[in-house]
Amino acid sequence: MVWDVDGAQFIDFTAGIAVTATGHCHPAVVQAIKDQADKFVHMSGTDFYYAVQIELAEKLCSLVPGSEPKQVFFTNSGTEAVEAAFKLARYHTGCSRAIAFLGAFHGRSMGALSLTASKYVHREGFAPLVPGVTHVPYGYCYRCAYNLEYPSCDVHCVKYIEDTLFKRLISPNEVGAIFVEPVQGEGGYVVPPPLYFPRLLELADKYDIVLVDDEIQTGMGRTGKWFAIEHWDVVADITCIAKGVASGMPLGAMVAKKRLMTWPRGAHGNTFGGNPISCAAALATIRLIEDGYMHNAARMGERFMERLKRIQPEHPSMGDVRGLGLMIGIELVKDRDTREPAAELRDAVVQACFERGLLALGCGMSTVRFMPALNITADLVDEGLDIFEEALSEAESAT
Repeated sequence: MVWDVDGAQFIDFTAGIAVTATGHCHPAVVQAIKDQADKFVHMSGTDFYYAVQIELAEKLCSLVPGSEPKQVFFTNSGTEAVEAAFKLARYHTGCSRAIAFLGAFHGRSMGALSLTASKYVHREGFAPLVPGVTHVPYGYCYRCAYNLEYPSCDVHCVKYIEDTLFKRLISPNEVGAIFVEPVQGEGGYVVPPPLYFPRLLELADKYDIVLVDDEIQTGMGRTGKWFAIEHWDVVADITCIAKGVASGMPLGAMVAKKRLMTWPRGAHGNTFGGNPISCAAALATIRLIEDGYMHNAARMGERFMERLKRIQPEHPSMGDVRGLGLMIGIELVKDRDTREPAAELRDAVVQACFERGLLALGCGMSTVRFMPALNITADLVDEGLDIFEEALSEAESAT
């Protein structure tokens, strides 16, 4: 729950864009921040090590999928983690090309922005961006770019990369990295089909391409697992982390297989990455997620999906309901047969929710997204969905 300056109360289904994973001002996180502030506030972690940073690095290495030894580079944000991954993949492979996906959001700094392709407004006015990035369709079955059906399509969206892109446009020998979100965030909370990531990993391994897993919005228990890519038993080469890792304190991390981290000292660095207060907040956050919040995310996600699927037949604008854990998307359409996006309706629903005391956000062309704190209660889920259904009914009747 949050309150505005006039005392109005809101159920928060946004968590600061999936950041306040443990809720707003969780006492354990606040205490960890205070305790660390009493010790020291800053020490540049690229020059001098400190205990809280080392403890967090070891913990993240143990949580990120894969048995290979790993190393961590700390940042202040998700976009910085992506920039670090971009540079590392290029340095390690010596290849200047990268593949990303239509609908992707990886950040707004120039390298990350070059990988981003969710809305033109993010890119307009900033050309030329970093060259060498090729965007291909994501595994977005509800709006398949090839007008095919899964599974008879044989995961054509991945086959296209090898059968067409690598034969007609670019050589796989020039591609250093594939950047991908396990669930597209800004692109519409799009969950790919079951075979998508196993096939993508096969492709990356076949051509010795670094697979970069952007878990900035999906990671740290949000989908009911530590990292969303675990739903498909896939291990990436590099994992990018931020948002929910520190319950609102600015922190990001790039976790890479140790054999990739061969660049020399000084090849990359920053001043504030891995701030000790942020690291302390992250350790407290991880303990809470371990102690039950991740399990709660899985259970409450099921509660969301059951209710939304149940009311979907009563609301013709609810074209698709999808999600993993507490990362839920409701794509609104003007017509279920044509699937024409209903962007204005989506915006009206979000506004009507706000007026009734529910914070929600849009994403994609016409999707309402819910990403509440991982410790949300069943009562708040139900109350928030009551408000959503009222808002949706009102907006539908007005169109």
